[in-house]
Amino acid sequence: MLFRLTILYLRSLRDGWKLKIDLLKWIRKSLSSRRSRRYRPDDRDHKLVVLESRLSEIWLQAEERRMRLSSDPVTFFEQVVGFKPTVYQVDLAKRFADNQFVAMRWCRQSGKSWICAALLLNYALTHPGAYIGIVAPGWRQSKLIIRRIRYFLQKLPKDVCPNPARTVLYFSNGAIIEAFPNNPDTIRGPTLNVIYWDEANFTPNDVDLWTAILFTISTTKGKVLVSSTPWNTDSIFYKMFHGEEFSEFSRSHVTYRDALEPNGPLDKKTLESIRKQFENDPWRFKRECEAEWAEDENAWLPQSLITKCIATEKTLGQELELWNFESVHRDVSLYAGLDLGRVQDYSVLVVIEEANGKYLLRHLKIFDLGTSYASIIGYIKTLQDRWGGFRKIRVDFTNQDYVVEDMKNSGIENVEGVRFSLPRKQEMATLLKQRMSNSQFWYPYFTWQKPYPSEWVTELNVERFELRKDGSIALSHPNGTHDDVFWACCLALYCTVEMGPEPILEVLKIA
Repeated sequence: MLFRLTILYLRSLRDGWKLKIDLLKWIRKSLSSRRSRRYRPDDRDHKLVVLESRLSEIWLQAEERRMRLSSDPVTFFEQVVGFKPTVYQVDLAKRFADNQFVAMRWCRQSGKSWICAALLLNYALTHPGAYIGIVAPGWRQSKLIIRRIRYFLQKLPKDVCPNPARTVLYFSNGAIIEAFPNNPDTIRGPTLNVIYWDEANFTPNDVDLWTAILFTISTTKGKVLVSSTPWNTDSIFYKMFHGEEFSEFSRSHVTYRDALEPNGPLDKKTLESIRKQFENDPWRFKRECEAEWAEDENAWLPQSLITKCIATEKTLGQELELWNFESVHRDVSLYAGLDLGRVQDYSVLVVIEEANGKYLLRHLKIFDLGTSYASIIGYIKTLQDRWGGFRKIRVDFTNQDYVVEDMKNSGIENVEGVRFSLPRKQEMATLLKQRMSNSQFWYPYFTWQKPYPSEWVTELNVERFELRKDGSIALSHPNGTHDDVFWACCLALYCTVEMGPEPILEVLKIA
């Protein structure tokens, strides 16, 4: 008997202050009603039985209260998940409840990922046996949504989802939330009740994936939630907002004006910093802050070409994962490009692997501003030792001739310096564009927050070109932006061809 009471008391400690108060009130009332202090075994056993019954009743009432909370999305967000939704987040929750198809294009820093993760968790808790799928340009991106849901699960009783994993969540009520790789054939297999498609506008095989999604929800009449930052217009996501064939979609559009404090999480200081950064790149500001489609016709790499080269199981036959610094690799053919900066520009290292006639992005390192060249050289030397060396590493030594010698003296092999003249830059940028057009250069879709927030596809889109009177092409980037990642990538691919004398305007011969 005492053991059972102890279990009920421990449940009260776990399930919140309301249950504790109810328990203590009942015990106090029970103690005050005693008329005699004499020890009576029969009377004590009777009271223990009553106490156990009352504790069970209180615990069941608490469970009912918890389930009532989770059935209302707004209350669920506030009291269970732990944040108060904004007006536009509440509007999205209503759209999701009332419509089968919902498309959302929200600006950066508007709380898009948080609300979508919370909606999926709420649906799983209130629909026993539901099967919810998450897809994205890559498996890495879809697993990030699982990570956010796992964060919310920390605020709920552990028995709701006893053993949360990185790719799938099994709930005690039979519901499942699973992150899928970007492969239409994989999506066609299971019968899903809800599908969330994150960053849809950056999905290279979007038509095939959308067709697979329609098939997998056809028998369940399931819901589809689609979100993305606007990118290229020749895409399914663009049609979801402008095509008549997608008129059944409920469309949610949130700009930086809607997300500004106190109405949203975007503070004015951050907004002004973004404005200043994109002052000379209005197209990017329009995409990321206005959530509108915009592309500079003078961008060297078109958005559609950049999207086409995102590696998925469908486009490449595999999803690519970046290698981290601690990993060890052997018997691989690697090339590296190092673009050096110091005070205003970042130093960036890009490593690619040559495999079966294709070039795969394997590693990106953006060093903090002010990082010494000695530290950078040490980093590269460590990678060389762990990954079996580089077949070639090319370095921008335009303003620092000594760096190449320092790298050689440190034991780094196969180093060559490249001087960034106008013809040489044109040669390297042309090679990058040709490798992408020929489907020879592949990379995953990924983002980062440090040392500055950005994403790989945006960095490739930053470079602008101008045709000069003499027929040459001048390449530059808007003020306030960075093209260090772009040029490190060019240098890495440039390692795959022989470097001849300084080109004038001769045709590039690709090996």
